[in-house]
Amino acid sequence: MFRPLRIALMALTALPLVACSHHVRPKTEMSPSKITTIGVNSYLWRASLDTLKFMPLVQTDSNGGVIVTDWYVNPQAPAERIKLTVSILDQDLRADALSVAALRQVNQNGQWVAAPVRAATVQKLEDIILTHARDLRRASIQG
Repeated sequence: MFRPLRIALMALTALPLVACSHHVRPKTEMSPSKITTIGVNSYLWRASLDTLKFMPLVQTDSNGGVIVTDWYVNPQAPAERIKLTVSILDQDLRADALSVAALRQVNQNGQWVAAPVRAATVQKLEDIILTHARDLRRASIQG
């Protein structure tokens, strides 16, 4: 009577070992918003570079997610210039994973003087980058 119980227990304890040898990992797909071969979200990174391509770049660090531009003077407003720092803070494609900081200077009597940045400027740049990143993601999913 104990022998069938002992055989059953031995079979049950050996079952996990057999199952481990034939273990097949289930395929898990990473969310397209999280696909990255760099340290930060690749859609936000690409969208940031695309958005700032008209400005001279001083520093780009894809692992740290930082883009720093040099001073840019708009030909239509030669008395003012702007410098931007874009920081990508996460691997997810989310609005709070992007931060834009801006410095603005105006030319007064041949000297560049610090001036306030319009509140809407930074928000508008973040919106442009996020919209472009979402478009890049949609395009990669569709084809």
